[in-house]
Amino acid sequence: MEAVGGLHPWTGEIAAYALGWSDTTGTPDSGGSEGKGVRQALAVLGAEAVGADGAKAVPGAVAVELVHTFSLLHDDIMDGDALRRQRPAAWKAYGTGPAVLAGDALLAQAVTTLAEVRGRHAAAAVRRLCRTLNALVSGQAQDLRFEHLPWYGPTAVGPDQYRSMAEHKTGALLGCAVALGATLGGASEGTATTLERAGRHLGLAFQAVDDILGIWGDPAVTGKPVHADLRRGKKTYPMLAALAGGGRAAHELAALLDGPRPLDHEAAARVAALVEELGGRTATRDEARRHLDTARRTLRDASLTPTAVQQLDGLFAYLLDRTG
Repeated sequence: MEAVGGLHPWTGEIAAYALGWSDTTGTPDSGGSEGKGVRQALAVLGAEAVGADGAKAVPGAVAVELVHTFSLLHDDIMDGDALRRQRPAAWKAYGTGPAVLAGDALLAQAVTTLAEVRGRHAAAAVRRLCRTLNALVSGQAQDLRFEHLPWYGPTAVGPDQYRSMAEHKTGALLGCAVALGATLGGASEGTATTLERAGRHLGLAFQAVDDILGIWGDPAVTGKPVHADLRRGKKTYPMLAALAGGGRAAHELAALLDGPRPLDHEAAARVAALVEELGGRTATRDEARRHLDTARRTLRDASLTPTAVQQLDGLFAYLLDRTG
């Protein structure tokens, strides 16, 4: 709240709305959803995992949440998503230009928050955050480009391309969060990098679960309309896994996906049924579990505080179980 309070009053109001703290009049909104707090928790646990006081990681926790909110503001505009956390997205509530500006302000404030940390770890933390920002842009560029590639054939998106996108778009910030906590807690570069690697695998698992929720999720939980990703023709892991199977059902799925956009309710429901029939949902759950297991092994191979590792493990499991 202190960081957002340092913004221009207008961009600060939009940021507070995006964070779920207030409504469009700036009035505190007790019913607003503030998100899951995953990245802040990872930052604090990153510091505790290397034996430091979790309070050391607070600037890192603030920075990654500001960056996360910035990315959501811009992503909603690029994807045309009208809803976020069961409310109008900021660009719908305030307009495209103001939402872009608020995102820019949050990004600048995130870097400032880390740069103003006293002590010898600030520079390393800022460098790590800036590398992460480049990765985020790369992942979003891949995701947008995928929308213009075919569903099948030699130029279609493959599993490795998809994983690269997900690692940059989602995994990079989760990895940065836990690594920033470790860095601000005084860990070596090697230890922070190990934690970042675990966080990136967590991000791949996290994105796989998000892909499931984007097709089959309950709008009351996701805050978005049912079949949101299907209607827009997003190339998500369940879709790619389903198409890889071949056969009559896969051909029917491909024909529907090549049809007009956005898909109507009946077509979207049929696509969801075909993806499930072709094993796309199961394959995505398996993908999430593989990356979660890798994240856990990475933590076990590092010299970390056992209690914090247990808490990280519990957080990892929670993220995978969001689909029930």
